[in-house]
Amino acid sequence: MSALVVRDMEFADCDQVSEIRVRGWQSAYRGLMPQAYLDGLSAAADAERRRTWFTRGDGRVGNLVAERDGELVGWAAHGPYRDGEVRTEDAELYAIYVHPGHYGGGVGRALLAESVRLRTAAGHPRMFLWVLKENTSARRFYERAGFRADGAEEPFEAGGLKVPEVRYTRELTA
Repeated sequence: MSALVVRDMEFADCDQVSEIRVRGWQSAYRGLMPQAYLDGLSAAADAERRRTWFTRGDGRVGNLVAERDGELVGWAAHGPYRDGEVRTEDAELYAIYVHPGHYGGGVGRALLAESVRLRTAAGHPRMFLWVLKENTSARRFYERAGFRADGAEEPFEAGGLKVPEVRYTRELTA
């Protein structure tokens, strides 16, 4: 197995990133969200939205991919913290997904570490993220990386069902 490479996402990566995202949702959220909602996710529709976002991007959102042996195996997105429509000086990890066939191989750790490094270098004092309250494996993953639940909760709507999310935070130091 060759080394894992984390790099900036390119436009040509949109289809593979969407496949990783949709398969990641369907795997990680099985039993936590309505199955019909997960089954209805479309990598093709996600890729079309992703291409639009990618071309309209203003540089505030960073998209990273993890690549091994020429195959994309993970994706992460990070940027300014969103407090409603207001941006703050804090950072947020918007998403991190690993292709289910590559769980446990350090892909998520590498993407998270690079996201934290980039947002620290940009001078953000803290990084926030939201995670499904019942996703205990993801919560342990973030806790091992120094994130802590800060008590904030809000529902995420999935297929007509409100699924609770909890917010995690980590201080960023240069």
